[in-house]
Amino acid sequence: MWPIQAFTRIPIFFTDLLSFYSEDYGKSFHDVSHTINNTFIKKDFGISAGPGNPQQVILTANLPFTESPGGVIFTSMDAGVTFRSVQLPFHPAQAIQFHYQDPKYLVVISIDVSKDGLWLSEDFGNSWSEVHEGVHTRGELILRRTQDVGKNFTTIAKNIFSFGYIGGFLFTSVMEKLGSPRIIYVSSDQGDHFRKAQLPSATTEQFYSVLDGDEDMIFMHVDNPGDTYFGTIYTSDDRGILYSKSLERHLFGGEGKSDFTNVTSLRGVYLTNILEEDGRIRSVITFDRGGRWRFLKKPENVNCPETSKKCSLHIHGEHSHFSGITPMLPLSEPTAIGLVIAHGSVGDSISAARPDVYVSGDGGYTWWGTLRGPHHYSILDSGGLIVAVEAHRDRQISSIKFSTDEGQCWKVFNFTDHPIFLAGLASEPGTKTMNISIFGYRPDDDDQPMWVAVTIDFEHLLTRECGEEDYVQWLAHSDYDSDPETDGCLLGYKETFRRLKKLSACRNGRGYVVSRQQRPCPCTREDYMCEYGFYRHENTSECLLQPDFLNQTQDICLNGELEDLQNTGYRKIPGDKCEEGVRPPRREDVFKKLCGNDISPTSANSHTKRSVSGPFLMTIITHYTVAKKQSKITYHVCYNITIINTVCLTSMSKSDVFLKINMNFVHKSISTFKIIHKEKHGC
Repeated sequence: MWPIQAFTRIPIFFTDLLSFYSEDYGKSFHDVSHTINNTFIKKDFGISAGPGNPQQVILTANLPFTESPGGVIFTSMDAGVTFRSVQLPFHPAQAIQFHYQDPKYLVVISIDVSKDGLWLSEDFGNSWSEVHEGVHTRGELILRRTQDVGKNFTTIAKNIFSFGYIGGFLFTSVMEKLGSPRIIYVSSDQGDHFRKAQLPSATTEQFYSVLDGDEDMIFMHVDNPGDTYFGTIYTSDDRGILYSKSLERHLFGGEGKSDFTNVTSLRGVYLTNILEEDGRIRSVITFDRGGRWRFLKKPENVNCPETSKKCSLHIHGEHSHFSGITPMLPLSEPTAIGLVIAHGSVGDSISAARPDVYVSGDGGYTWWGTLRGPHHYSILDSGGLIVAVEAHRDRQISSIKFSTDEGQCWKVFNFTDHPIFLAGLASEPGTKTMNISIFGYRPDDDDQPMWVAVTIDFEHLLTRECGEEDYVQWLAHSDYDSDPETDGCLLGYKETFRRLKKLSACRNGRGYVVSRQQRPCPCTREDYMCEYGFYRHENTSECLLQPDFLNQTQDICLNGELEDLQNTGYRKIPGDKCEEGVRPPRREDVFKKLCGNDISPTSANSHTKRSVSGPFLMTIITHYTVAKKQSKITYHVCYNITIINTVCLTSMSKSDVFLKINMNFVHKSISTFKIIHKEKHGC
């Protein structure tokens, strides 16, 4: 069974052999299997959609490697109504990548033994040419760049272990000498110049991992030595060169899974988990892009276990999702201001028992226990509607829950008389839709799975368009008790949003646009983070010199010239726009170092000016070779919605009976995560 791939207005649905598309948000489907010759599609990277243009779709056929001279793709310019078959002269090793500005340019790496190269198409996949041989992604490599669509390549770095590109920064992990620790070099001009990042080096037993980034700063995880399953998060300056310690003992578990989560519904908010010295895992949150981390507040309607001493809310992330503890990751959307939905538990540490669902309407400052047990959930109508379906591996479901007040009250709708085993939910990206598709299967008479897709249109429930009286002005990051001049200030300015009232049962609609007003704030200590070589003292805003930096000079070499740093121990958080106000006191400490050339000694850049006229392609080249490496389906459409139950959750203590829909909820005792395996991943 394939999951639904939802593009704008047109979800594409795949079983093992059948393909369908819909033009009415999944209310009806058309079988288009014949347009791709009833071909199997790859499950790991079989579907690619054009950036900014969901009408452009590419399917990659799943063909035996040894039985065909090359792979086959199917291209569509009308979101799957029609497809064009293209025989490739190579076998793709990964998903086909679109150029972000001109999607007719495509690039992909091949896996063929004799043709392991970089392939380029300039006509949306109709024809292909190999622009470079010997392309790899990890090992003792050479980094090369083309600025004229593959006609010419320039070597920009050597002895590269791996590389990555995020937020306008190009990172390379470099082993300067054979057997020496790896270090990070950074370029902010697409490889014209590289500078050594001021980060701890990594041995062969350690790794770097870029967690998140934009044009202002980078979050970087540096693994601790040994099999510790944790490391340290550092945040960069706006050049990606100077890094400050942000969070210690950051959990980075087995299989390369990190729980680091960007809460996209509110500026500056990130969630993650730390591994305490006693082996417990606890959740922390930052509201100022890593300047300060704190534990999550316990929801008011949830009681702590009697034995709890440090009770707080703990959120399950990618590690739990990978381990099968939760069916979904934390969910937030930029168009649903302040709204966060996540699985979690309350206590001294995160629990491996059956998790519950929690909701925050203010970006993570406060939380509400909202649903018992694991669920699949989705945000619709720009946050005006939340839907959820119970997740069971051994039990069929027939109902969906929905809320119009950010999860405080839920109504239940029975969408079928014939229960199904749930496979997942799908909706149009962007949260503006009122339609949700539920897909799964039920056993047929011959014990073969019969796949079922149900689409519910909530416009038939929320028929009233919202008016001005349904909205309220909401000041983000406000605690309501602080000085009015600084209340709501974050990263130098306040933001006031126009938000839907929780008690307004109406429809935002597709035309809804997030409305915000911004006002500058005076600078305070909260607008500064600790400088490179300093750390924030526990429970204070004071930055102290790290003990291992005493009697040492700072290794800061920029532009190959003498640097004279009058270090205050503080620097303004990248992207902070505060004006006047507090300025950290100047220190007398002056760090000096005679700097040689801080450009990587392995660099081979000609330093020619960068052309931006053509597509920009990056690849890694080496001289080593690459190792090789039937169902039935029916559809049901539900239009008329009948409410069968309403539940408003005011308490989530362990003794509560939450909701009975042909079942009782059973809660396991609190237990602590045990990480039993770890592999090294990242840069």
